[in-house]
Amino acid sequence: MGGPCELRLIRHAESAGNVARAAALASGAPVIDIALRDCDVPLSQLGERQAAALGRWWARNLQQMDVIFCSPYVRAQETASIALRSADWSVPVVVDERLREKEFGLLDRLTRAGIEAQFPEQAEMRRRLGKFYYRPPGGESWTDVILRLRSIFDEICSEYADRRVAVVAHQVNVLCFRYVLERLDEKELLAIDRAGDVANCSVTTYLADRARGGLVLESYNVVAPLEEAGETVTASPDVPIARG
Repeated sequence: MGGPCELRLIRHAESAGNVARAAALASGAPVIDIALRDCDVPLSQLGERQAAALGRWWARNLQQMDVIFCSPYVRAQETASIALRSADWSVPVVVDERLREKEFGLLDRLTRAGIEAQFPEQAEMRRRLGKFYYRPPGGESWTDVILRLRSIFDEICSEYADRRVAVVAHQVNVLCFRYVLERLDEKELLAIDRAGDVANCSVTTYLADRARGGLVLESYNVVAPLEEAGETVTASPDVPIARG
């Protein structure tokens, strides 16, 4: 059959960017106030606790992973590092740029209000094309993200057959992995997206099903690691623009 026997998709813990975005939306600000590059944004204090709770949950409920693939962004690497330390697991971490956040280009750090005010033509184009195909100047569409995820998933299948693999990355990555693994179409994927955000430190699990010849979704967006630890569940999108 090929491919991993178990695949866990994990969104990073709450970041300082999530907090800054929430503050910008609450105040109606057009720009999210954070000085760092998006790739350098660290976890918030709550995010650090969430990552530790994730690791303790791993240790209680899962067999140790064979490898963790991780986005190069600081918030994802910190999530993986804290969780592994909390789980007391010694697992190789492969940092791969194909797992980076969706790039927002010209619209980086702008709230929806900021986009409407500064680039109304881009807001109209996005409405016409839809979020799946719309690519902001200098940025990426969801289909661009899907293309790089297909590449890394092929590598995971060839190099980690019958192994337990975890991926620590971003909200759009989790959603686009679902598109690839479940062979969804645009309408099905966007319906999942509209139903609610992928929570910070949530776990989405696929298990190998030999009868069906591939990975099958077992559970999506599970927040038990945080609930069992009594930590706040958060699901704010990342710094750039609301809802991808």
